[in-house]
Amino acid sequence: MAGKLKSAGPEPAASKPREFARGLNLFDSTMLVVGAMIGSGIFIVPAEMARYVGSAGWLLVAWGVAGVLTIAGALCYGELSAMMPYAGGMYVYLREAYSPLWGFLYGWTLFSVIETGTIAAVAVAFARFSGVLWPLVSEERYLISPFHISTHYALSLSTAQLLAIGVIFLLTFSNTLGLRYGKLIQNVFTVTKTGALGGLIVMGILYGRNAAAVSANFATAWHPRGVDSLGRGLDATTMFGLFVAICLSQTGSLFSADSWHNIAFAAAEVKKAERNVTLAMVGGATLVITLYLLANVAYLVTLPLEAIQHAPADRVGTATLRAIFPGAGAGVMAAAIMISTFGTINALTLTGARVYYAMARQKLFFPFAGKLNAASVPASSLRLQGLWAALLVLPRTYSPATQSWGNLYSNLLEYVISAALIFYVLTVAGVFRLRIKRPNAPRPYRTLGYPVVPAFYILVATVTLIVLFVYRPSTTWPGLLIVLLGVPIYLVIRRPGRGLEPISSPQSKTADLQTMD
Repeated sequence: MAGKLKSAGPEPAASKPREFARGLNLFDSTMLVVGAMIGSGIFIVPAEMARYVGSAGWLLVAWGVAGVLTIAGALCYGELSAMMPYAGGMYVYLREAYSPLWGFLYGWTLFSVIETGTIAAVAVAFARFSGVLWPLVSEERYLISPFHISTHYALSLSTAQLLAIGVIFLLTFSNTLGLRYGKLIQNVFTVTKTGALGGLIVMGILYGRNAAAVSANFATAWHPRGVDSLGRGLDATTMFGLFVAICLSQTGSLFSADSWHNIAFAAAEVKKAERNVTLAMVGGATLVITLYLLANVAYLVTLPLEAIQHAPADRVGTATLRAIFPGAGAGVMAAAIMISTFGTINALTLTGARVYYAMARQKLFFPFAGKLNAASVPASSLRLQGLWAALLVLPRTYSPATQSWGNLYSNLLEYVISAALIFYVLTVAGVFRLRIKRPNAPRPYRTLGYPVVPAFYILVATVTLIVLFVYRPSTTWPGLLIVLLGVPIYLVIRRPGRGLEPISSPQSKTADLQTMD
């Protein structure tokens, strides 16, 4: 690596930039991890996973694989976060392990699709489940009917879309008021939704348990049935087909367990960040994965596998509560998911904006995004993120063959799941790379189980990626194109004569980063 440490140097008091406030303790940080991870996925994706693997035992194995992979990733990221407890998280790790280009490509993909698309998706999920309680909120009740901009794309504004946009703007605004407001909302909603998910698990296992479902699901726990075709004449009824099915099912489970590393984006605001970011990631991820496994057990002891595979609109959580409380199940689940998704949007909103702030400080994003307001939060970065997420709610996709509507952000997120996994692999590989490049750098925490744990993560994630690219080319290759679109943008930003020197506040510690020639 070429380059030397460059300091921002002393500045006149009048021009000294504002600093982040270290207002997140270990509990706050853990609640951000848990809050970002638990959204609506755990209540929905088990249906598709069950259709892939076709049995109760292999469904739990698929979730177990996702869990082990997630916790292994958290253990590896812990070393990087302790070594570089700066605002920006993965953007910083990729930049330092490889080059500014790799950091930028991650930040570009995060802003264009991963973070903003997820905010849009979760906000629409909030609105959809609001419609269960208030029928006025619906994707079919249009304020502006869909008007085509091409054969397959249109724009519209329904009452559900309007509510989704309103929630995005509300949480964006509340986070611009200061960290204390963002963390208060996060703590309240994360504790509430964790309790709600725990309640579903207890009710499912203790009260929803029925002998017929238990017998049907676990008497033949390892014999796939009712499976979907995986393509190329393959399904889970063969050993190789089962292997492919487990790999493909990771798109659902890993997406549901994603964002466990988001607390690293806000590391500059965490007290004792060298210690607490790692503890929050590992502890929060372990808690959520445990709850996810138990939730699937609750589904399986309450519903026959066929009912899980073919739950209406894939809403397995709703079907489970309906089986326990036939009259009120749908309403109770709708309220629980509204609480869950509201907290998720807040966590994603709070943390994501810190990445664009870090990029802007190093002249790789809009300059105005690199400033903190009087409340010591990146308000401009927050507003830009909120605006783009809200705009992603409006475009619709249209299938002439089925005459059905979809959402553009759903397609984009499906495309970039594999691309996001590539960035995760590169980041974990960065543990090895930085051990070689910076052997003497301070490492308050070293990856537990090194080198086996990072090698395991890289191997399993890479195999999963290969299967995705072979068996789901229509949704994986476009994700790479989205990432590669960032290359010409980077080349324009990084034009000759424009340096990468960070314009940083000492508290954010980006001034200590190496700048690379």
